[in-house]
Amino acid sequence: MGNSSYRWRICALLFFATTINYLDRQVLGLLKPDLAARFHWTEAEYGCMVAVFTACYAFGLILSGKLIDRFGVKVGYGVCVLVWSLAACGHALVRSTLGFVFVRSLLGLAESGNFPSAVKSVAEWFPRKEQALAVGILTSGTSIGAVAAPAVVPRLAAAYGWQAAFLVTGLTGFIWLGLWYVMYYAPQKHRRVTPSELKYIEDDRSANEDAGKVVDWLSLLRSRKTWAFIVGKVLTDPIWWFMLFWLPSYFSTRYHLDLKNLGLPLVVVYFSTSIGSIFGGWLSSQLITRAWTVQRARQSVMLGLAFLVVPIAFSPWIDNMWAMVGLLSLAAAAHQGWSANLFTTASDMFPRALVGSVVGIGGMAGAVGGTVFPLFVGALLDRFVALGRINSGYNILFIVCGSAYLVAWGAMFLIRSSKRQLDGALGQSLGL
Repeated sequence: MGNSSYRWRICALLFFATTINYLDRQVLGLLKPDLAARFHWTEAEYGCMVAVFTACYAFGLILSGKLIDRFGVKVGYGVCVLVWSLAACGHALVRSTLGFVFVRSLLGLAESGNFPSAVKSVAEWFPRKEQALAVGILTSGTSIGAVAAPAVVPRLAAAYGWQAAFLVTGLTGFIWLGLWYVMYYAPQKHRRVTPSELKYIEDDRSANEDAGKVVDWLSLLRSRKTWAFIVGKVLTDPIWWFMLFWLPSYFSTRYHLDLKNLGLPLVVVYFSTSIGSIFGGWLSSQLITRAWTVQRARQSVMLGLAFLVVPIAFSPWIDNMWAMVGLLSLAAAAHQGWSANLFTTASDMFPRALVGSVVGIGGMAGAVGGTVFPLFVGALLDRFVALGRINSGYNILFIVCGSAYLVAWGAMFLIRSSKRQLDGALGQSLGL
């Protein structure tokens, strides 16, 4: 470790931003049973609403990664948090389905900047051997946000009305924004960073790491490494979207839980993801410190985590609610560990000047998958509702979830196994 540790305060800021990000997006899913009855939503209509959010999230990633690379993390991240906090509060003001669609679209656009900003911040502030752990910590914010939401939102809604749930959670972003503008600067310009910590941060970086070359998306798409990242995101991100937006309905439908009793099972599932996120990042970082190559460490950990998701496919044979909570907890924890390592592969494979763009491209691909998958989920569940067998629909979905990560790992391995490295316009732009 370096002689000082201001970088971990930055990591804490990134963790809290990610927590707020997921807290804000979870509110609608938690209030869905009540709001669906109030506004007469079908499963397909709710699926379309989720699809609009993820489509706007995907479109936002087209711009956010590039803009963050160009204008810097401090300004880019701050603008994203400002806009998504306004959108989150705006849910309290709408009174129609169309109004919810509008504020969800704005929320999706703004929230898209979170991970390109956060991963680029980690690439600026941490040596490569610590980056997976730092990303694991910040991505655990998705878990804490998902835990805080079922613990807080139903009670706020029950006590003060559904509008209060959106308003109170949305206001937390403004508090974070003040801390961000006071605390965040690049490490080379930060007064709280000692020379020894700065040397530690920059210890394992190549000479062209900070070259700042401008590379267009078409050039990045000529790299097999970009495509490995894209495939990993597009095949596994939709599974996490499904867990966020449909687990409340799943527990309500299968186990007949009302709004007051829904919180505990969801808290257990989502809390487990914080453990998986930190453990997954820590494990690959430990393997690197034990002289494993970066690629071998990431791939080995991700393969192990992919196997941990498989048991969720056996959900049709699980009748006990807490046994199902255990399977979902294992799968959700493995997803977050997988995600922490997957995000870090972007900073492993590309110079810092390109990290935001690469994460934006991959995030967009994942969001596109997250846009299409809810449409399938909504149509499938509506079909089984009509047949009076909605639990069978969820069973099919859990089989899909259980196999997705092994398929993704195999596809990424095949793409990376080619001996071709960065080439064409991208290689020329970077001098490789």
